[in-house]
Amino acid sequence: MTASDPRPLDDEQLGAYFALMDVASLLRHAVEQQLREAGDLSYVQFQLLATLGLGTPTGTARMTDLADRVVYSRSGLTYQAGLLEAAGLVTRAPSEEDERSVVVSITDAGREVLRTVLPGHTDVVRQQLLEPLSRRGTSALAGLLTPVRDHMRAQPPRSAGRRRRR
Repeated sequence: MTASDPRPLDDEQLGAYFALMDVASLLRHAVEQQLREAGDLSYVQFQLLATLGLGTPTGTARMTDLADRVVYSRSGLTYQAGLLEAAGLVTRAPSEEDERSVVVSITDAGREVLRTVLPGHTDVVRQQLLEPLSRRGTSALAGLLTPVRDHMRAQPPRSAGRRRRR
């Protein structure tokens, strides 16, 4: 089905869509609450620290790549990175490879905050998402969501898209 396909979603498709959106909203709410309580972090700030601290070998990434990875606007990410920098959790600097780019790096304090919030984060994910599923159900969920995620990520990243003029 394409964006120009006029067929409405059938009941099963609509049910799957609403179930996915409900699960995502409820899980995000629980995760955000835990992150605020454990580390005074927003979800996006956690994503940035986790991407830098767990998802990169050097703990450093270009801001544009981070924006694409966490699916956040460049300006919003700049603001969030500024808050993390003011708290001493990351540093920002011009890229040595391309002076137009800014790289952000997690600090030791940022790694410590990540270590502090991760156990509770894991507990929330386990309790909210994984507990009602068997090991087989978890595998099936991953099998269903992975190709959808990959399909969606194959589109041009938001941060690389053309900016709208007002």
